[in-house]
Amino acid sequence: MKNFILVCAGTACESSKADAIYKNFLEEIKKHGLESEVQTVKTGCFGFCEKGPIVKVLPDQAFYVEVKPSDTKELFEENIIKGRLVKRLLYAGDEVKDKDNFEADDIQFYKKQYRIALRNCGFIDAENIEEYIAFDGYQALAKCIFELTPDQVIEEIKVSGLRGRGGAGFPTWMKWKFSKDVNADQKYIVCNADEGDPGAYMDRSILEGDPGSVLEAMAIAGYAIGANKGLIYIRAEYPLAIKRLETAMTQAESRGLIGKNILGSNFTFDIEIRLGAGAFVCGEETALLRSIEGSRGMPTPKPPFPAIEGLWGKPTIINNVETFANIPAIILKGGKWFSGMGTKGSPGTKVFALTGKINNSGLVEVPMGTTLREIVFEIGGGIRDNKGFKAVQTGGPSGGVITEEDLDTPIDFDSLVAIGSMMGSGGMIVMNDDDCIIDVAKFYMDFCVEESCGKCSPCRIGTKKLYQYLDKISKGNGKLEDMQKMTDISVAMKLASLCGLGQTAANPVLSTLHYFKDEYLRHIEEKKCISGKCKDLVRYEVVAEKCIGCTVCARKCPVNCITGEKKQLHVIEQDKCIKCGECLKYCKFDAIVKF
Repeated sequence: MKNFILVCAGTACESSKADAIYKNFLEEIKKHGLESEVQTVKTGCFGFCEKGPIVKVLPDQAFYVEVKPSDTKELFEENIIKGRLVKRLLYAGDEVKDKDNFEADDIQFYKKQYRIALRNCGFIDAENIEEYIAFDGYQALAKCIFELTPDQVIEEIKVSGLRGRGGAGFPTWMKWKFSKDVNADQKYIVCNADEGDPGAYMDRSILEGDPGSVLEAMAIAGYAIGANKGLIYIRAEYPLAIKRLETAMTQAESRGLIGKNILGSNFTFDIEIRLGAGAFVCGEETALLRSIEGSRGMPTPKPPFPAIEGLWGKPTIINNVETFANIPAIILKGGKWFSGMGTKGSPGTKVFALTGKINNSGLVEVPMGTTLREIVFEIGGGIRDNKGFKAVQTGGPSGGVITEEDLDTPIDFDSLVAIGSMMGSGGMIVMNDDDCIIDVAKFYMDFCVEESCGKCSPCRIGTKKLYQYLDKISKGNGKLEDMQKMTDISVAMKLASLCGLGQTAANPVLSTLHYFKDEYLRHIEEKKCISGKCKDLVRYEVVAEKCIGCTVCARKCPVNCITGEKKQLHVIEQDKCIKCGECLKYCKFDAIVKF
């Protein structure tokens, strides 16, 4: 039986020398003359980013983590040549530590996942179209062209209940139907790969690991609405995704799978890539279209909606990467299959980028309706360093914090909105007890200030004012009435902003004010930040009764603000202290206290 060595080669693993690991395995294969018996595959992301680089050996199902280039010789000789596992490199979580062998599905991180959008990531070589085809690639497109009418394609998507995975959750079939019904000489399909949420990398990983699924889905959408032109708008900061997209496009064109007369039919569909400069506002569909047209990326009022009048005034369908990645599977397996997962209002699965103060960070794809508790404490393995859970931010700068009282909320579009957050594109950042909620809100608002296009005053002025109030509170200068002023500004932004950025930018402020009012009051009334993140409210002092004058604190202080002779009481000069906490960290006598 042939052995396969799967090497994760997503961006994160590539940065940890995955390419060297791959090349070392090729050299080992050649050295042992096993080219016909062993194949090394450079895959996309496995999802378990916390433990990368990852190497998986088939058919043994050996799952090796944190592999280094220097480990490849041992792995090859032991696992491939001698058939023995290299236990020191095997994943060794509690759920598998007593097993001699195990499959990836035994690992807690994967147990509750169900992969549709990520189905090929970590399994195929994204730069070899033959592998995509071997996993039913372009079968869905062939089925559409030769077996289904455009109306039947749209009906299948309608039955599936697929909603846009870019944040708004608009029914995909309805958008497609709008465009199909417009009589126009030119229509466009646009893939929104302008992923801008802090901590989010779902779309990037799909494009790096399975670009063919997106190309195929765009062609299917083109067939359904009568479009023959597609554009992928992707940020230039994704060089690996761009490279693999270009490779997949070239290979598909050479085989007649995209381009003119696809599969010998009368259907033609061309695709090109357009690079964005990384503006968050260009995730909004009208701003994205203006950028493609060569104008400044700024939103325009709706209606008309892009599905009716979009790129260069023509009907344009815009879906994000994850939405498209679901399409081929829905066409092949049927809309009823897809709608049988998830919840009634939010069928299917959703990919999340689970990051923050979590033990197992990475990409997670779960059925809609999975609870936050399951994701954070089962898949994510709980809070790092046994700290307490504080909150989880979903939806990035457009979302809100979710506290422990709502951890059992099922994740779907409507449930998250009901508790003051939103799905967004799928970023999920976990916070622990050491995080300051004012600091968190300030971070997101600073991001929104920088990313606002400035076209409408509610967003342009509102984000700046909210940031100023948060900054004021973080420095101990806040007043009680500031909380009401922030609420009033936030409500006005929601009602009057031109696009989704401004309408949702205040969500982090509103949700933190609602769930963490006491922490705001502590900053305003007591001038205290328990977490120590608001440095203007932190003060370190020496306890005279406990200080023995060992000088450790003075030697560790990076700014030399601690004075005192050996075996004498030391003093912290407050005007020089940068509140780094090194003195507290290294004092062995509890002689340093933080206020």
